[in-house]
Parts: sequence; C-alpha cells; structure tokens
Amino acid sequence: MKLMRIFIVLLLTISVVTAQTKKATNDKTAASVVLKTQGDSISYAIGQNIYGNLKDPGIQLNLNVLIESLKDAAKAKSILLQEQITKVLTALNTKMQERQMVQQKAEEEKKKAEMAPMIEKNKKEGEAFLAENKKKEGVVTTASGLQYKVITKGTGASPKATDQVKVHYKGTLLDGKVFDSSYDRNEPATFPLNQVIKGWTEGLQLMQVGDKYQFFIPYDLAYGEMGRGETIPPAAVLIFDVELLEIVK
Repeated sequence: MKLMRIFIVLLLTISVVTAQTKKATNDKTAASVVLKTQGDSISYAIGQNIYGNLKDPGIQLNLNVLIESLKDAAKAKSILLQEQITKVLTALNTKMQERQMVQQKAEEEKKKAEMAPMIEKNKKEGEAFLAENKKKEGVVTTASGLQYKVITKGTGASPKATDQVKVHYKGTLLDGKVFDSSYDRNEPATFPLNQVIKGWTEGLQLMQVGDKYQFFIPYDLAYGEMGRGETIPPAAVLIFDVELLEIVK
C-alpha cells in the first residue's frame, strides 16, 4: 500500500478528532522547519493533519517510529509485511469504532436526560389524544396501537411489506403543524415499504390502491422518544393523510 493511501484510509476510517483551528506562531527562531516551497507547506500541513487525527489517549503513538516509517515508505521499504500492516490498522480501526460507539451512546443518554421533561410531557399528551381519538366514529385501532380512519375507498391491490409504493401524503403534529407534505411539493413520494417508520409499513399494507386513509401513529411506531431533528419532537404522535396511488413494479 502506498504512503498516501495508508494515511488516507487511516484518517477516513478512524475519524477520532474534530478539526481545531490553532494560532500559528510568528516566532521564526522557534520553528524547527523552514517552509520554502509550496511542497514544503503541503508536507507540513499533512504532518499536522495526520498527528491531529491520531492524537488520542487510545493510540500509543511513537513519533520517532512514525517518522522512520515515513522515511522507509518513501524508499519503498517496510519492516512489516502488508498482511501485518493490514492487521494492525484493522485492529486500530475496530478499537476506535468501539470508542466512538461508547462516546455516541453517552452523548445520546445525555441528550435523552436533558429532553426527559419534554419526552414525558409529549407522551402524556399523545396517550390522552389516542385514548380519545379511538372513541371517534370510523377510527380503528390495531393490535400495535396504530389508529386509522378510511377517508376514501379504492378497489386496487394491497401492497406487501417488500413492495415499493407511490403515495401522496401530508404529515401533521397534534397542534396541526404540517411538518411534511408531498402535496405541497406537487410530487408523489416513492419508497420501499419496509424502509419507512413502522406505522407506515403496517398501515399501508391495510390499504388498497385508490384508498385514502388518515393514520394516527404512536411515537413508538414513528420516530421514538428522541424524535427527528428539529422537525419531529420527541415522543410525538404523528397524523398522516395518505393516498395510495400505485404499487410500483
């Protein structure tokens, strides 16, 4: 593996440090390297980037060995076989991915704790809404808790979970705010039915082509306790008006 390929792959796979902007020193007497050409600047910048991405408590980095490895690589030399290099880098990648997963989980738990009051509030409001809504005429509640109401009845076939469907839809929150609408875009949406939220996967299979349903989807069949960015609040019940236009072959 060539020098740049090794480091490009390493930098792309471990992704351990967010880039930080540092103030450059103006004290030229303290500089260990004088940058005379563009090539010098590129070389120095690459070195800074490599070290910045590798500097992590989980990596036991020996700068002297790293420098010697660079020199050897420039001479097409290596004291490690390619298989050994691959094994070392694969183990490092696995270790860093595990660390990232732990950090990500910790961040998610922290965010969840911060959002706990809103989550509980939305859960209570959603439960109260669904409890009242299921009493309304025409509303059907399935075993999963999904609620739906038939608006217009069609005569076409019903899709399976493995099918791709074309639909028009409008999604609203309990306060009536529209968060997404294919009608507004004037363009139907096409997607595999097994790659959307659970409420859609279940609900669309109840429909026939030509049907128009209104779905009332509990948060656990939608985007869960954490919601989705700024668009879907945490633990939000979602209301969808969905028109099944076609089962795409």
